[in-house]
Amino acid sequence: MNGAGPGGPPAEGAADAPKPRRRGRPSRTDAGDGPGTRDRILAAARAEFAASGYDKTSVRSIAKSAGVDSALVHHYFGTKQQIFAAAIEVSFEPAMSVPDVLAEGTEGIGERLARYFFGIWENPATRAPLLAVIRSALTHDAAASVLRGFVLRRLLGRVAGELAVPDPELRAELAASQMVGIAILRYVVKVEPLASADIEEIIDKVAPTLQRYLTED
Repeated sequence: MNGAGPGGPPAEGAADAPKPRRRGRPSRTDAGDGPGTRDRILAAARAEFAASGYDKTSVRSIAKSAGVDSALVHHYFGTKQQIFAAAIEVSFEPAMSVPDVLAEGTEGIGERLARYFFGIWENPATRAPLLAVIRSALTHDAAASVLRGFVLRRLLGRVAGELAVPDPELRAELAASQMVGIAILRYVVKVEPLASADIEEIIDKVAPTLQRYLTED
């Protein structure tokens, strides 16, 4: 008899029996977890949001694109709104160095800021994810809320912190509204003649307005 009585050695083959799976996080083998999984999920999320927008993108579609279990997406990022926020942060990463532009002083800041901002939009590699973010925010309240909170907290707050003028938060928001409005008309809606205008001409016309917003009493 191969079995064992109480207190005896385990039955033959018992060591090979599958162990009960813990509830919560999927196993590595079933879920596709491993090195670089988080980055792969985030890249898939950016691609899905870019292709389908916020409303039509689901955690399941992100998981399928990344080759992982849906539970693993929840494990790393939580809800769809939270993964959208993470995708926004990656998309706006180039803009996080705006305070470096401000650190050069206030003289000529309008031109430097316009050149830097529109330089990001003119680059196809950085424009694509930004287009996805803006389009999602224009069509879905949850996406707009995430974008608004991120821009106010992470971007404009840092800009305002560098301004030694009255009402720095309002000034930073006015400057941002000028640039974002142009970006929407030029790159998203593609209104002519703005859409095909030379970027240097746009910078020349916008820079004095930004300078006034950010520096004049």
